[in-house]
Amino acid sequence: MSTLWTPDGEYTPKTEQNETPAPQQMGDLKNAEEKKDETQELADQIRKADPAVIVANHCYGLFELAAIHLSDQPPNLIGASLAIDALAGIVTSLEGRLGEYEPELTDALAQLRLAFIQMSSLQ
Repeated sequence: MSTLWTPDGEYTPKTEQNETPAPQQMGDLKNAEEKKDETQELADQIRKADPAVIVANHCYGLFELAAIHLSDQPPNLIGASLAIDALAGIVTSLEGRLGEYEPELTDALAQLRLAFIQMSSLQ
């Protein structure tokens, strides 16, 4: 019987309903089930976490992104501006809802804006 190429490798179509999968296909099924279990476990962990923690973590990522672009030689002001504006959008639109992380994020945003102005004046 001929096989079909798929992104996951060669696939041998089944001809009968009760045919046992080839060993390679059984391994693929096991891997798929493991990935599904891992994905479900991660989703469960996210459900249990405080959403403010998740949002704050993403904000820290935007802070780092802006800082990286500002520290480039020469500074990438367009990239930094996008990251700063994204961080500002989150922090300002969620004012009063970020819990204990809000003061730190507000300060971080102010620092980035000041650094951006300083870098802009050097160019």
